[in-house]
Amino acid sequence: MKNTVVIGAQWGDEGKAKITDLLAQKADLIIRYQGGCNAGHTVVANGNTYKFHLIPSGILYGNNTCFIGAGTVIHPESFEKEMNELKSQGVDFKNLKISPLATITMPYHIEVDGWSEANSGKGKIGTTKRGIGPTYTDKMARVAFKIQDLYSYEALNEKIDMILPIKNKTLEKVYGIEPYTKDCIISLCEKYAELFRPYVAFDWQDMLNRHKDKTVLFEGAQGVMLDIDYGTYPFVTSSNPIGGGAAVGSGYGPTMIQEVVGVSKAYVTRVGEGPFVSELTDEVGKKIQDIGHEYGVTTGRPRRCGWFDSVIMKYAVLVGGITKVALTKIDVFDTFDEIKICVAYKDCRNDKVYTSYPTDVFIHKYLEPVYETMPGWKTDLSGIRNYADLPENAKKYIAKVEDLIGAPIGIISVGPDREQTIFVGDAL
Repeated sequence: MKNTVVIGAQWGDEGKAKITDLLAQKADLIIRYQGGCNAGHTVVANGNTYKFHLIPSGILYGNNTCFIGAGTVIHPESFEKEMNELKSQGVDFKNLKISPLATITMPYHIEVDGWSEANSGKGKIGTTKRGIGPTYTDKMARVAFKIQDLYSYEALNEKIDMILPIKNKTLEKVYGIEPYTKDCIISLCEKYAELFRPYVAFDWQDMLNRHKDKTVLFEGAQGVMLDIDYGTYPFVTSSNPIGGGAAVGSGYGPTMIQEVVGVSKAYVTRVGEGPFVSELTDEVGKKIQDIGHEYGVTTGRPRRCGWFDSVIMKYAVLVGGITKVALTKIDVFDTFDEIKICVAYKDCRNDKVYTSYPTDVFIHKYLEPVYETMPGWKTDLSGIRNYADLPENAKKYIAKVEDLIGAPIGIISVGPDREQTIFVGDAL
């Protein structure tokens, strides 16, 4: 297997964890390179269901190293809860490593996130209220705590003296939140230091150098359309889920990346606010939601559902650097008489047609989807393991998607289990 980045090609929740899990079998090092506990991944393996948020899903294999990179933000309490839940299922963490350069989500970040969502009115983003945005804001403002700060009393004291007066002033004056004392922050950091101590890779440079001639898998969270630069801004996350983000958040440069697998559902879902041109608010959308069990892993919120959108997917191939596609949940359409694909947008104000993605999301309320209709296959795909055995109409649907997005489909998922996967050609 080549050194591979796995990214979401839509708005997240595409089934990246299953694909990461499949590819992790062949990887020596798996790196989670961005995002935080706002992500939710589900892996079904050996009859068990595992829920991941921050810990790389490749941890299910005991013969590789899993690394949470510098581009991530870590909420200690959520990390501890996730780890304990996975331990109760028999997962071993002896090979888990954390970058000392990863940023810590503090309690006040979560308070600010909740306040912002509750008081944003029409500007509501629909965040998970996990403090992700405020943490990245502090990181960029250079007033954040890093994992490595926990292990230097001198550095921690200096940073608290620099950060706390600024932070408390903002908390009180802007958000009406009670200020934090220095003793409180020190107490929290002492607890965090003990939590992370077994996993911090202070030798991360040596570790990465040792793996330069081995196989590396880069695991992203969220999806291209939630990218802070290229997504449906401002209805986005606060990091770079695109393939290029792996070269920033992992510690490796771009020359280490050889393949970018974009994971996409055979339809589209979205959690939270923001534009969604092919969204279905009728009984068809509800049918997709019910069959696909479209409810968020992190929040439990129902996901908005719509027909496959080749406009955003073609865009994702371009800006995400996607070289191959993993198409998931195609089996959701097994009972459908016909299936639609959004091939363009039409502006209802002037009939202008867009086949390339319009990045000004504030015009999206005027856009209508232009569909092509494909016949359904009316066959249960869940037991099929070879591409040749797929019904002809399923093959036609896959070929149509490939033609529209300009990228080959190398993996087809026909169910949640590891085994319910079809590899096409020399997939990876």
